[in-house]
Amino acid sequence: MLLGGIRYLLPVIKAAHEQGFYVITADYLPDNIAHKHSDEYVNVSIIDKEAVLKVAQEKKIDGIMSFGVDPGVVSAAYVAERMGLPFQCSYESACVLQDKSQFRQFLTDHGFNCPKAKGYENIDEAINDKDIFTWPVIVKPVDSAGSKGVTKVEREEDLRSSIENALEVSFSKRFIIEDFLDIVGYQSSADVFAVDGKLVYPAFSDQLFDVSAANPYTPAIEIWPSSMPWDSQKELSNELQRLFTLLEIKTGIFNVESRLCSNGKAYLMEVSPRGGGNRIAELQTMATGQDLVTAEVKQVMGMHVENVITPQYDGVWCNYILHSSKKGILKSIDIEPDFMKKYVKDEGYSAKPGDKIVLFTGANTSLGTLFLRTETRKEMDAILQDINKYMSIVLE
Repeated sequence: MLLGGIRYLLPVIKAAHEQGFYVITADYLPDNIAHKHSDEYVNVSIIDKEAVLKVAQEKKIDGIMSFGVDPGVVSAAYVAERMGLPFQCSYESACVLQDKSQFRQFLTDHGFNCPKAKGYENIDEAINDKDIFTWPVIVKPVDSAGSKGVTKVEREEDLRSSIENALEVSFSKRFIIEDFLDIVGYQSSADVFAVDGKLVYPAFSDQLFDVSAANPYTPAIEIWPSSMPWDSQKELSNELQRLFTLLEIKTGIFNVESRLCSNGKAYLMEVSPRGGGNRIAELQTMATGQDLVTAEVKQVMGMHVENVITPQYDGVWCNYILHSSKKGILKSIDIEPDFMKKYVKDEGYSAKPGDKIVLFTGANTSLGTLFLRTETRKEMDAILQDINKYMSIVLE
């Protein structure tokens, strides 16, 4: 049973069918694309864990997953625990990882590097606490992904509107304020894999942003392998393993965001028991030759997962997130033929001609992804610097 119906689930459905499994997709949007590829669709809110459990028991499922679908992770963990099915972690651990406020508190309590942070339900209480933070600050919903509702706040007078923005996309109507951390180099967002609680596949990327986008904190470019210093990658891997041990992690994929900051410290920012959005696992599979999607399908079905090891990259790979800085109706996405032939290894479009295009404020407003490959990082940086020479998004 797959929670959600977005296109990130298509390779999961394909991998499950290749293993001979019957696939049920579930959410409250029957027109979502994944439902056209699954064997069965059920209409249920994926954030209602009791409703999902009832359906899962009726269908007598053998495994459950919320791959690339952040809102369904806690429900998936709950159902797995109640039905005795495999999952990356316990329901209790999933609740800690999926709530930014709880996660920050857990990190602090156990001596991990962590920005000063506090979670709230009440706007006035948060505004009264403004002096406990080191400004600027970041305001986020405690329970959303894809950079939705995230704002960097420079001025105290902008705090209330930023909180209101976060609350608009929070399912629980709760938010967190934390100190802003200056990054050295780039933030990392990558999928890692654990087997029997051991981090066997650590991975790091360089995540770049479009400062001209409507939301400048929405990832626009992701590059593997990361340029982060090796000692920092090693430190983060060790800390991630320590976190896995404390939370009694089992087997499965995790999406991890991390960064090295100007204070010299490395931080685990987000750790979620699911595959990442923007087709991260698909790209890492192509770049390393290790099929993370199939490995995750196998683990949720209780099959033995083997041959998942520290990744080695075949060249330099980029996940280029197609997005628009203008509103309009999509006419075409034009890519120069020679560029396409030489560098583009995969195309994944979520928008088609005639679709209404909105500003780039989160992963859900992208037009799709391109997987690019070069032999060297220097070559990749050069083509990204002049990317508008090679492709254009044409609006009517």
